[in-house]
Amino acid sequence: MPRVAGIDIPEKKKIFFALQYVHGIGPKIAKMILDEAGIDPEARATEVDELKLAQINTIIDNNYLVEGALRRQVQQNIQRLKDIKSYRGDRHRKGLPVRGQRTQSNARTRKGKKKTVAGKKSVKAK
Repeated sequence: MPRVAGIDIPEKKKIFFALQYVHGIGPKIAKMILDEAGIDPEARATEVDELKLAQINTIIDNNYLVEGALRRQVQQNIQRLKDIKSYRGDRHRKGLPVRGQRTQSNARTRKGKKKTVAGKKSVKAK
C-alpha cells in the first residue's frame, strides 16, 4: 500500500483523489503537488513508482503543513482564542457555533443532542 506523508493512501483510486486522504491536502493542493512532481493526475496510486512517491513526500514535507502538525496548529489557535477570552474563544468553550450561525433553530451539530428542560406547569383557570 503506498504511503504519503506517513499515511496509507488507497491504492485503487486515482492519485489525485488518493492524495486528498491526507489531512490538509484538498483538490487545489493535490493538483499543485502533482504538477510539481510531473505526475499524471489520472494515474492510479499503484501505478506511481516509489521514486515519484518519494518526490511527492519531499514536496509535502518541504511546503505544506499536514496531519498531526496541522491538527496541533489548529488546536493551538483555538486555545489562543480561549486564553485571550475573545468572543470566538467563548463560543468554542461553550460548544456553540463560532461563525455567526443562528442557534434558536438548527445548530444541532455543534450543540449536540437535545436536552429537554422542565417547563413550568400551567395554572388552571377557575
